[in-house]
Amino acid sequence: MPSSPNSFPDPCQKHPVSLPDGSTHQGTVFLSAAVDHPRMEVGIYTYASAHAAPDDWAARLAPYLYEFSPERLVIGKFCQIADGAQFITASANHRYDGISTFPFAIFGSGSKEERPSLPGAGPDTVIGNDVWIGQGVRILPGARIGNGVIIGAGAVVAGQVPSYTIVIGNPARVVRHRFGAAQIATLEMLKWWDWPIDLILENEALICDGDVEALVAVASESF
Repeated sequence: MPSSPNSFPDPCQKHPVSLPDGSTHQGTVFLSAAVDHPRMEVGIYTYASAHAAPDDWAARLAPYLYEFSPERLVIGKFCQIADGAQFITASANHRYDGISTFPFAIFGSGSKEERPSLPGAGPDTVIGNDVWIGQGVRILPGARIGNGVIIGAGAVVAGQVPSYTIVIGNPARVVRHRFGAAQIATLEMLKWWDWPIDLILENEALICDGDVEALVAVASESF
């Protein structure tokens, strides 16, 4: 059943976007409801979109994250993931510290444990809250993306990205900070994404505008 104008879909609803005919948009999902993967953790209200909806959203978004992978992919709340974005997690890695990068161990029979051609366990990939990941973005193993980051279409992101920055390009680089240092520190403290959804919706205009001090006032009155 479509939501009323003043309601918001339950975070457990797989397809949260209602179309005019009453059906739901199959290419947009709340990932926490669409993904059941032991190595993937996704916060509520984070959504992903695809022009052609996949049968397996986890495999579409993180094709190298296997059930037996030692690393995790952690994505925060209220993130927005555009069509074609992918997380290249650490299990995609080859060794590159020696002469050859060829993974001899994955071919043929016999134990693959501790074979010299396989790399050791890699780091987790961690995405903050309210991160907008543009079309065709590639996020590389072990990336750490701060809160409120905007990643431009086609960017290839590695390493640590500070909160509330805009990054573009390959390799991705910071082109600007979205707010001043003091405002960013305040936003990190406020953590609006942890507020009750009713309070978030009541203050939608403030959250989507740039008046950080007004949002501080709301928090002071509400908590």
